[in-house]
Amino acid sequence: MPYLIDGHNLIPKLGLHLEDPDDEMELVRLLQDFVRITRQQVEVYFDGAPAGQAGSRKFGSIKAHFVPKGQTADRAIRRRLENMEKSAKNWTVVSSDHEVQSSARVNQAKFIRSEEFVKQLRIELSKKTKQDNDNIHLSEHEVDEWLQLFQKKEKKE
Repeated sequence: MPYLIDGHNLIPKLGLHLEDPDDEMELVRLLQDFVRITRQQVEVYFDGAPAGQAGSRKFGSIKAHFVPKGQTADRAIRRRLENMEKSAKNWTVVSSDHEVQSSARVNQAKFIRSEEFVKQLRIELSKKTKQDNDNIHLSEHEVDEWLQLFQKKEKKE
């Protein structure tokens, strides 16, 4: 199920800091890992974009919306849900903000609190890390080849 994410609401729940100038890109990086693992579509909304930086951009398969100062991500998410019409029911909104949750409810989208999404994100990322570590298996022959390669290199030095 695809996700609409209230980015600045999620950032502090992950232990990141809104004052950090790279907080948004750090969230995008984490979401890229999540998308790679789950194969889910993700759109993330950030409000407070300075002049000249507002707009939508793709970061791999993540679509990030930078909402200009004077407007809110909450309102942008609500407009996105309204424009989806009936297909909004196929999306999950991630936010602990009651206004955003209300917009999801009115548009028949599902929603989960940011804290719950953080748990889900961490579970998925830890599964991937464990899977990556489990996939590192060398046969005895491969180990011998590596040992020979490094022993030859040591003799040359």
